[in-house]
Amino acid sequence: MQIRKDGEQIKTENSNTTTIMEFVLLGFSDMPNLQWILFGTFLLIYLTILMCNSIIILLTRFDPALQKPMYFFLSNFSFLEICYVTVTIPRMLMDLWTQRGSISLSACATQMCFVLMLGGTECLLLTVMAYDRYVAICNPLHYSLVMNHKVCIQLVVASWISGIPVVIGQTCQIFFLHFCGSNAINHFFCDIPPVLKLACGDTFVNEIAVYVVAVVFIMVPFLLIVVSYSKIISDILKLSSAKGRSKAFSTCSSHLTVVILFYGTATITYLQPKPNQFGRMGKLISLFYTVLIPTLNPVIYTLRNKDIMVALRKLLGKLFT
Repeated sequence: MQIRKDGEQIKTENSNTTTIMEFVLLGFSDMPNLQWILFGTFLLIYLTILMCNSIIILLTRFDPALQKPMYFFLSNFSFLEICYVTVTIPRMLMDLWTQRGSISLSACATQMCFVLMLGGTECLLLTVMAYDRYVAICNPLHYSLVMNHKVCIQLVVASWISGIPVVIGQTCQIFFLHFCGSNAINHFFCDIPPVLKLACGDTFVNEIAVYVVAVVFIMVPFLLIVVSYSKIISDILKLSSAKGRSKAFSTCSSHLTVVILFYGTATITYLQPKPNQFGRMGKLISLFYTVLIPTLNPVIYTLRNKDIMVALRKLLGKLFT
């Protein structure tokens, strides 16, 4: 076994080729003067995400006014966001703190698997939330029957487990590739495009697999959401009461905002023409949907939702009195 000065751990083989045994996440090493500022910023963002989403989970769990399917899905979404950022931000903080970035192949594969799994779950859960709004607005008389507690649990469980076999299979397919030459991943976490860039040989099959999975877990759910909201908007516009239209729009606007932000950045990342077209702009886009959007989501859902604001005021009132 041999260790290079740059931290690349390799195994020497008889054919004078080398197999990479660990990667180095470059992260934000191209901005050495900003390392501690970035560390403090990301730490603050991470703690904010944990606190805000935990408050939403607490409110939707214990406030009687929030015992509705819409808030049941929102609490699951908040828990998902906590898991999602925990897969990437703590690792990024450690790399900023130690000024290193070495990560073993197994750790890299594990991180990639969880990022993809949680990202796929978010796509499906956003689709479920759109379906919930569709039933509530377009079929209100049967809402309690269609979206009963058993159905809600089944939809959430399906969102969490549907993508697991596909994600595990795709991760194994990628890490069964031979990696040689450079071991530097130009990213702050192990994502598919920058990792594929380091693979030796032909990665055409892997690229096609990425596109297929992206279409199934990004484009298909997005099209279902578009269809749901097309029907929702059509029915809202038919309402004679301006107050009714305003209330209906307010219940959907938060979710629609999150959908546009998340799907927009995810589509740019995973449906690019080639995985090697991934540099500083790719890191910026990934930073947007792995850090910035989870930070904005609690704000979007609380500030634009009167029920949650009322529940939050009641909670703060109890704490301060």
